[in-house]
Amino acid sequence: MNAPSRKSVLLAHGALLGVALIYGSSFLIAKAAMQGAVPPRAFIQFRVTGAALLFWLLTPLSGGHSFFKIPLNDRLRLAICAVFGVTTNMLFFFEGLKITTPVNASIMMVSGPIMVLIAGAVLVKERITPPKVIGIFLGALGAFWLIYSGANFQLNGLFSSQVAKGNLFVLVNASSYAIYLVLVKPLMAKYNALFIIRWVFTFGVFFVLPFGGPQFQDIQWSLWDANIIGAVIFVILGTTFLTYLGNIIALKTLHPATVGAYIYLQPLLASLLSLVYGGEQWSIHMLIGGMAIFAGVYFVSFYGRKFKA
Repeated sequence: MNAPSRKSVLLAHGALLGVALIYGSSFLIAKAAMQGAVPPRAFIQFRVTGAALLFWLLTPLSGGHSFFKIPLNDRLRLAICAVFGVTTNMLFFFEGLKITTPVNASIMMVSGPIMVLIAGAVLVKERITPPKVIGIFLGALGAFWLIYSGANFQLNGLFSSQVAKGNLFVLVNASSYAIYLVLVKPLMAKYNALFIIRWVFTFGVFFVLPFGGPQFQDIQWSLWDANIIGAVIFVILGTTFLTYLGNIIALKTLHPATVGAYIYLQPLLASLLSLVYGGEQWSIHMLIGGMAIFAGVYFVSFYGRKFKA
């Protein structure tokens, strides 16, 4: 396999930086849109349906695969990927984001690489080394600290406190997406990535409908101004459609570990934007929980690993 050109490497890193900027912004933008105007599950229906339509527009670029001609097992795997990568993932993220803070949500999302490791060990029997066990422990400790501090250090508040419940929902979101990444990897090796994403989102539209459809009647259309409309468009076009395309561009050139490393920019970007525009303040508990999660991710993803120049 030929080494990638400098131009393609720069393009890949530029795409990942764009993805990180979009995700970092989305924590604040999406939460602002859900403050009464758009219920979270209706927002998800907008997001999934809009992105699916955009991916269908790219059909000419997605190879010559026909859904009904691929093996039945692969079609079933696509549906399962939609359950974890779209339905469960997005439902818990938006429900969690509604009741927690953007910074807390972004910190919890950094546990993703740890969740990928655990999902890989369970689903495909990947080997877990002692440093990775340390990483899992530190990541779990950090996540628990954020949830526990969100409950004001009351055990009976773990599920009664809104912030604690929101943090827990975002953790479920990260776990679900990790399972999706493990399940979708074999499909990405067999088929065009745009073909895979198109059908994952197509299944997702129908899987989300029983949850998002009923909330359409709760949408406060009278509150829809330019900011709300812009937020919905941003989430559909930016947070969903462009981020998936950006990751596809990057994965063609860079190692998956490099692609995954860009997720660590999200808490920094979300924090800066929340401090400037959202009026949010950092707390020592966010710092403690965040440091534990980052340390865990280091042991899981980077400790003892040698990367090519």
